[in-house]
Amino acid sequence: EGYQVYKAYDGLQAIAMLKEQNIHLLIIDIMMPKMDGLEVLSTLRKEGNNTPVLLLTAKDEIIDRVKGLDMGADDYLSKPFAKAELLARIRAMLRRKESFTPDVLTCGNVTLNQQSYELSANGRSIPLSKIEYLIMELFLMNKGNYLPTQTILEKVWGFNTDAEIGIVWVYISYLRKKLSDLDSDVEIKARRNIGYVLEEK
Repeated sequence: EGYQVYKAYDGLQAIAMLKEQNIHLLIIDIMMPKMDGLEVLSTLRKEGNNTPVLLLTAKDEIIDRVKGLDMGADDYLSKPFAKAELLARIRAMLRRKESFTPDVLTCGNVTLNQQSYELSANGRSIPLSKIEYLIMELFLMNKGNYLPTQTILEKVWGFNTDAEIGIVWVYISYLRKKLSDLDSDVEIKARRNIGYVLEEK
């Protein structure tokens, strides 16, 4: 699906991993060894870590769901579940930018303000349209990773869009021009049959 995923095999490893990686979303199984998911969640929230959390558990009783949400979880999914539902919840949680992501994303000398939709470099700023912003944000959240054109189309326009895949190229050309106008030190590169990536020059 185009996400970079880190795996932790117990609660203590999860806590340690969070101190080493820039994580945008946590999917935590309640039933984990050494430190269960609720303990991990409690520890994170006490430390002021507001990374969004999706709890997974085999338990489906209302009391367990309420307990997890009261402790600071952002969503809850009982096993077994459909892959499509998991992915839909992940997309929904990552869209809540005002709570879940920093106000500014950066790469090289470029910054993207998530409140004003402005792209900046070298002391100058250019406002982006909503589509330009969503594509640029996707690149900045996946720096150095190639994103297939179909993935960009689905994440920005949605799975049920009637938009043709060529529209992705059109908006990437808009972003390339704006990055050039700002004299930025990053560029959007394309690799045939693989996709696009944002990298420093």
